[in-house]
Order: sequence, then structure tokens, then C-alpha cells
Amino acid sequence: MIFFRFLFSKFFLKQLALALLIGVALIVLTLKLLEKITYHDQTLVVPDLQLLPLAIVDTILQNQQLRYEVLDSAKYDPGVPPLAVTEQNPKAGERVKLNRKIYLTINPSDYRKISVPNIIQITKRNAESTLKSVGLSVGKITYRRNIGKDMVLEMRYQGERIAPGTLLPKTTPIDLVLGNGKR
Repeated sequence: MIFFRFLFSKFFLKQLALALLIGVALIVLTLKLLEKITYHDQTLVVPDLQLLPLAIVDTILQNQQLRYEVLDSAKYDPGVPPLAVTEQNPKAGERVKLNRKIYLTINPSDYRKISVPNIIQITKRNAESTLKSVGLSVGKITYRRNIGKDMVLEMRYQGERIAPGTLLPKTTPIDLVLGNGKR
């Protein structure tokens, strides 16, 4: 009973009101302070960086007090200039704060290098599918006297004989020398 009497006493109610007032004041003060510290409503519009070379992107973002980070070099697209931006995050036109980092994906300078698989002594049909599966293509096909009909005898690139494991750009045509089935 004494406890309930204390809960409704003037002293307790004054202390409770004072605590609530101080709590509300601290919350309001914290929110105002956060607005100042985080530059609330002070934003910039992200520029459109699509298809721009990385050197120009660097200048544009420094002038706008923004930072950037290259996340990845996407797969090579011959229709886009080398080292040009293909994607950006945040997108162009979005609003960001000063010193925000813009994440970029750029077009590599060339196709990535692929290791030529060992297709010596396998049939033309298997060689074509193996080359295609790794991203290379079949170029000119020539025949030479050999008992193995349509058997791959050697691989050539730009007229020079190449060995399995040679690194060549993706989509490179590999010329094949095949047996004609005659002794």
C-alpha cells in the first residue's frame, strides 16, 4: 500500500515529469546535432559517367568532391572504348552527399587471355567444340597427308605453330592442320 501511495505522490510525479522532459530534450538535441554532423540536405547530383574514359571520370569526380572505386573490369565489349565506364553505382541523377564513393565497372583494354587447350590428336569435331567452350574459335582449316582422317595434327596462330597452354585473347581464331586420311 505504501508503494502505491508513493507512486501518486507529488515528489514522484515531479521527478517523472522532469525525467521525461530531459529525455525529450536529449533526443531533440541529438537529432539536431546529427543533422549538422551528417550534412543533412546538402547533396550533389551524381554525373552520368557512362562511356567516359577513366582519366576524364577522375577529373569530373574530383571537381564535384566525389570519390570513386573501380570494382571490376567487365567482359570486353568491342563497341565500347577501352577503359571506359560501363556501369556505375549510384546511378546518374541520384543525389549523394559530399565525398561519397562512386563504384565503377569499366571495359577492359582487350579480351582476357585464354590458355589454348590440348586438342592435338583428337577429331576435328571434338576440337571445334573444345575451342568454342573455352572462348576461342576455329580459323582456317588445312589438310596434310596423314592416316588420321580429320585428326588435329597441329594448331597455328597467325601462321606460326602454337603449343597447348599458349595464352591468346578470347575469340581468337585458331587455324587447324588436319589429316586427310591418306598414307
